[in-house]
Amino acid sequence: MRKNGWVLVLFVVLGLVAGTLVSHWLGQVPGLSFLTRPLEVSWSPAFDIAAISFSMTLQISLTLLSIAGAFMAIWLYRKM
Repeated sequence: MRKNGWVLVLFVVLGLVAGTLVSHWLGQVPGLSFLTRPLEVSWSPAFDIAAISFSMTLQISLTLLSIAGAFMAIWLYRKM
């Protein structure tokens, strides 16, 4: 199978989502709080001129489990 960059991006996004879901499910377990504590990063570029205004917000919430999911997705991609 020929490897494609878009497939890698898809794998990483799916790995992040899977890790976030596991983190959400394990959020109530007190002993695993270090794995489920989110680090939130946001970026809000905006501009406003007389005729056009533009604003966008990108917010990323990362946990150790979501990062582990992304690394697992990269590993699976390389094994293909």
